Amino acid sequence: MIAVAGSTGYIGGLLCKRLRQEGKDVRALARSPEHAGDLSAIGCDVRQADVLDPASLRAALEGVDVAYYLVHSMGRGSDGDFAKRDHEGAENFAAAAAEAGVRRIVYLGGLGEGSEHLASRHATATALREGSVPVAYFRAAAVIGAGSESFRTVFYLVRRLPVMVTPRWVTTPTQPIAVEDAVGYLADASDLELGVDRELQIGGPDVTTYGGMIDELARAQKRRPPLRITVPVLTPALSSLWIGLITPVDAGVARPLVEGLSTETVVTDPSGMEIFPERRGTPLEDALRRAAENLAVRL
Repeated sequence: MIAVAGSTGYIGGLLCKRLRQEGKDVRALARSPEHAGDLSAIGCDVRQADVLDPASLRAALEGVDVAYYLVHSMGRGSDGDFAKRDHEGAENFAAAAAEAGVRRIVYLGGLGEGSEHLASRHATATALREGSVPVAYFRAAAVIGAGSESFRTVFYLVRRLPVMVTPRWVTTPTQPIAVEDAVGYLADASDLELGVDRELQIGGPDVTTYGGMIDELARAQKRRPPLRITVPVLTPALSSLWIGLITPVDAGVARPLVEGLSTETVVTDPSGMEIFPERRGTPLEDALRRAAENLAVRL
């Protein structure tokens, strides 16, 4: 039995569907089970569970072999306490998993630690690993997919602005990964040897910059890359407000994302990907085009 905490999120939902396609037994954990009708329809065992409610976790993890932790509290509000909630939720989950006899936890965090958002993701992994259950800790840069907040931000900026005033983070190197590849790595982790208890950095085959990704995404939409005017001072607060005006992404969510853009997010240890020799990365051009097409259909 495989449990997925955060099953109604973008990555969690795709992972549940991928595991069910592979014939796996999946228990979809959700704070609001009524939002998981699509997962119930494909045969997932939907259970109510909240990582901030230890009692609900104990029942939800009973009989589970592998438990995915794909919860992020940043979406629960923009009051700035998401790091505290993340840490508390991870501690609760690790303790409940140990009590239930779970044999492995799989967690997806981010590359880099140069912002509150990225530091919180790493601290979440640390809290999970302080428990007694082995943790496969995947770390990825931006995930390229129609439901990714970071991708949606860039998509709408490109779509709506022929000219952009940008901060220096547009020159920061990054190694984004297609959502299909990220989900594939996570799904494969359910079959790893039980002794795997380590960090696994994952990324696509192409290293670019955020400015390069903006240009490539414009070309994927058959648009001229926007003219970028880089200014020396453009704070995360101002950047997030600007993003909130131009895109549908909430400014409270955008700010911690923007703060992390000044941090280099490139795979420095590819040994984690080498554990999965049959997995091949999707070229950035293809990943961006596919994500842009999928998002455009939703408009």
